[in-house]
Order: sequence, then C-alpha cells, then structure tokens
Amino acid sequence: MPMQLFGLKRPAVQPDFPGFAQKNSSNTAITEVRRPSMDNVFKRPSLAGLGKKNSSRERRDKSGKERSQSKHKDAPRSPGRPKPVKLDLVMESPPVLFLGTPADSNGAIISGRLQVSPSAGDVVMDSIKMFLECTTTTTRPVEARCRECMTSVNDLYEWNFLSKQTTFKATKGTQELPFSHLIPGHIPAATHGQIGTIDYSLHVRAKSADGQETEYRRDLVIQRALRPGNDKNSVRIFPPTNLSLNVTLPSVIHPIGEFPITCRMTGVTNKRDDTQTRWRLRKLTWRIEEKETMVSPACAKHAAKVGGEGKGVQHTSEREIGTDEMKGGWKTDFSDGQIDGEFMAAVNTALKPQCSVDAPNGLKISHILVIELVIAEEWAPNKKPTQATPTGAARVLRTQFNLNVTDRSGMGISWDDEMPPAYEDVPHSPPHYGSELTTMTDYVGEEISGDMEHLSLRN
Repeated sequence: MPMQLFGLKRPAVQPDFPGFAQKNSSNTAITEVRRPSMDNVFKRPSLAGLGKKNSSRERRDKSGKERSQSKHKDAPRSPGRPKPVKLDLVMESPPVLFLGTPADSNGAIISGRLQVSPSAGDVVMDSIKMFLECTTTTTRPVEARCRECMTSVNDLYEWNFLSKQTTFKATKGTQELPFSHLIPGHIPAATHGQIGTIDYSLHVRAKSADGQETEYRRDLVIQRALRPGNDKNSVRIFPPTNLSLNVTLPSVIHPIGEFPITCRMTGVTNKRDDTQTRWRLRKLTWRIEEKETMVSPACAKHAAKVGGEGKGVQHTSEREIGTDEMKGGWKTDFSDGQIDGEFMAAVNTALKPQCSVDAPNGLKISHILVIELVIAEEWAPNKKPTQATPTGAARVLRTQFNLNVTDRSGMGISWDDEMPPAYEDVPHSPPHYGSELTTMTDYVGEEISGDMEHLSLRN
C-alpha cells in the first residue's frame, strides 16, 4: 500500500536541545509501513465531515501540495502591486482541548470570524476558502534535503465562504464571515517531539476576480487531557529473595507540578531460632524516561533507498526528563519486616517534555518511571537486634511503571455538556404565510392590563 503521508516541502529543522538529559540514545531501523494513507487516518465510521467537501482525491492532493509549496516560498513579493484584501481571524471559542482518550473523546468545537478588509476601493472576490491543515514533520527524513520526505500537509476540513462572485465594498470597511466546526476527538494532539512533530493551522486563501491571491495562516493548538482516576497499585516481587514492593501511583501526571509516590517493601527480615538476617535500604533512585518513536516514510523519488514504496525508516529516541536520588526519608521496621516511604517526583519542565501520544502516522511518545533500590544484608542476634553486623552482600532492585503524561483538564467540561451552537445549525427565520386567509391587523380598543386569559380570537 503506497505511503502518501508526507508530501509537504519544508526546510530541514535541526534539533537543538540545550537541556538534553543525561541519557540520550537513538536507534534507526528500516521498517515496512503498512498504514493507510492520511485520507483514512482521520476518518472514523461514527464521525463524518472529515476531509474536503465536493473535492476528488486528486484535486485535494494537488491543492494541498500547491499550498504547502506556497508556505515555504521565500520569493520576494512585488512591491508595486498590493494585495486586494487584508485577512484576519478572530477566534470566539476557547483553546481546543480534547477530554478523554482518542476512542472516548467527543472532540471540540472551534468557532470564529474571518475578517475581510478591502485594501484600496471595492474588490470583487471570486472565492474565499479556509482549510484546517495537519502538518507532520520528521527531523530525520530518508533524504536529508528532500522536503517531500520531511514534511506532509493534509486537509482535515474545508470552508467555502463564497458560492459566487461577491463584491466587498470599501465603504463598509471590514466584513466578517463566521465559521465553526466540530473537530473529532480521535485525531492526535499537537506534539513537538525530538524527531517528529504534529502541528495544526487554519489556512485561508482568497482569490479575486482578476486572479490575485491573498493568503493568511494561523496556528491552532490542539491539546488532549485525560481525566484523573483512581490511583494505581502495583506489586513487584524480586526472586530469589522474599522481598516484594508495593507502589501506589496517580493514574495521570502532568508536565508541570509534582506527584506523590508511596512505596512499601515487605519481607526484609528473615528470622531463625537465634539469629536473623535482614535487608537495609541504603539508597533509592527514581527517574522518568521519555521514549519517542517515529516512522519516516520515503517519497516516490527516494523510495528505492528503503526497498520500494510503502516502506520507511523507524527512528527511536530516549531521554531522561526527571531524576533524583534519596538516601533517607523512609521508615524501617524490622520487627514487622517492612519499609515504608513516600516521596515526590516531578518532570523537569526545562527539558520541554511532551505528553503521551500514539498517532496513526507513526509518531508515538511514551513514558516510564524507573525505581532502583540499593539494599545491603545485615546479621543480628534475636536477643539484641540493634547490634547488627553487615554481611557484605548487597543487591540492586530495579522496576519500572508506565506513566500517562497529559495536559491538565481544567474544569473538565466537554463541549457536549455545554452545547454551544454552531453557525450551520442555526435555522432560517420562519416564513411568512401571506394569503387571503391570513391577515395581521393592529389592536384597537381598551388598554389591556391584568388578567388576559379571557381574551380569544374570533373570525
């Protein structure tokens, strides 16, 4: 199945991570991309209206390619011929925030007004269109200097404001064209990873009757927030010892702020008739790792480098986005054979961590919490347990837990709970039923006041 995911031309983006963590590794592998094209990525059977209206697939691909080239065109403009109109966008809706997982989210509504201002005198506009675009970029393309291997642009929705030629008069000043759309909640949120990015924008193209074109682009930030649930309890067992670790974690964490971690280790004491051996916790180290995977498909021109069309190169990048070391702060009870402790962990915001995402275009970001415990063995008589003697044996216990890093949900109110109206949902005014049998006259008579239930209509 051919890969048509990346088609935009965009200058190479060199990664620059001034706050790169202590651990950073990268792996590269050639993999076969058996994913649907972007036309099917953003389609779900229960959600309609995604994609361009009344447009064939070839026309959409051609239009998207032309607009992608115009985005990166650096040619100087002609100073003697100004643009016929000035374009601007006024957003009425709050920032786009999906609540819940991609399978459960109901999406979010965007609404606003497109402002059109004639530059000099009256102007006749042939068409005014706006596109909701998704731009996917990889910093490690198959061919370093190929923009088509690096970036692709896909249209998620199209607004056509004019059905025929319309004259915008300068005497009326700025004229506004309202728009709104329900963005489906299954599309991935905007992400700026180390080797892959996903961006959204509103791209307006206006064409006058004499062939002059005016463009305007505005970035659209789309975020996703998972509602917090019950804390997760996990138990880890470390054979051949009798040690077990019970860890309590929050269901979701955020890139900003701390979160608590509660640990309890049991089975640290092994009593015999006269003596006992026990494990003493010497050091606890935790770290949060971010793993990013990106599939970079090749364009038709460079498909031979990866073995033909439908294949790509998979890149992996790992880094630490938070770490700390503790040598105290827990409570040890050898009589019960357990160690209890609680500490606060946090993500280093200076490293610009990303939220967890799993996009159909091959970009996946996941997070894990790694906990390492250094324990040392001691020997002590049962009659005098305080007189412990180290045996010289030590172990390093290591375990990891999956983390869901997400944006904050705020008030957590979904759009369908508030039910804001959409412009296309507002019906027209009721028609006037004018005929010989229907008339309307003014009331002439005494002033109506008080109880009016006795009034009635008579022929």
